[in-house]
Amino acid sequence: MSQLRRDPITGRWIIVNYEKSVKPKDFLFEKIKKNENIKDCPFCPGNEHLTPPEIVGHRKSGRPNSPGWSIRVVPNKYPALQREGKLEKRGLGVFDRMNGIGAHEVIIDIPEHMLDIADISDNQAEEMIWAYVSRSTDLKKDLRFKYILVFRNYGKSAGASLEHPHSQLIALPIVPKRVNEELKSSLEYYNYKDRCAFCDMVDQEMNDKERIVEENNAFISFCPFVSRFPYEMWIMPKKHESHFTGLLKEEVRLLGTILRNSMQKLKKLLNDPPYNYIIHTSPINGHEKEYYHWHIEIMPKLVNVAGFEWGSGFYANPVAPGVAAKNLNKA
Repeated sequence: MSQLRRDPITGRWIIVNYEKSVKPKDFLFEKIKKNENIKDCPFCPGNEHLTPPEIVGHRKSGRPNSPGWSIRVVPNKYPALQREGKLEKRGLGVFDRMNGIGAHEVIIDIPEHMLDIADISDNQAEEMIWAYVSRSTDLKKDLRFKYILVFRNYGKSAGASLEHPHSQLIALPIVPKRVNEELKSSLEYYNYKDRCAFCDMVDQEMNDKERIVEENNAFISFCPFVSRFPYEMWIMPKKHESHFTGLLKEEVRLLGTILRNSMQKLKKLLNDPPYNYIIHTSPINGHEKEYYHWHIEIMPKLVNVAGFEWGSGFYANPVAPGVAAKNLNKA
């Protein structure tokens, strides 16, 4: 028999196949086949001329836009939003519109074409998190921006247009609707219980121990009780912190390693599946919400979202979260 489960943060209901979960080997998805012929890859060392000039480069020596880097941040060649110009908000009858002002950057966080997060060292994982933090901190200085979204698409079915591993960052002049929904529900929970919903979730997971995938002094990685997707994982700081850029120096390395270790288990168990991960964080520039709790959501692309999900708002998950965590830990 399946179960209906309700997310206390969003109010979303999901359906979980609780008694007979689909086995890891039974998932069918488009395999990621990387082309080793990398002479035309714009993100590989030696091809720096194929990208816009870098915004930031992590390298021990050498000139900007040259090989020898461990991290490069470049403007997206085809940006969703542009930094130049004014917002110019205005109405059009019942509609609202503004110019597409924002920032869209690509974080090339692994020089090696054939690798991904699961394959990198502790030092490279730490550098990747530093790049996320430093670029978010820098873009916060632009008072036009209200939200900064950091995300990663891996694999064609997850939306990656280039196979070389990379992350993206988009700074927005508005707070996205999905973020506002989380903020609203978080505030309602806080007003009712005088506690953070996410902190309660961390306590619940640490007490139950059934769904934990990885844990260290500062962070916990787990398959949430109300998982929308099979093998969905969340990484959450154990202490309350509303904004991702509030990380302490010693926490950056711990976050990098728990993210790498979680993705390592996912890759080994499911044979390198496509995935998305997104950093959920508080808005910025006067829109901060201290009752919110930042976290990372990791969503493997193992099943299709189809008519039932779009029509009902329900998600049907064929793998119980406790079973997912158990299988990941066996990996």
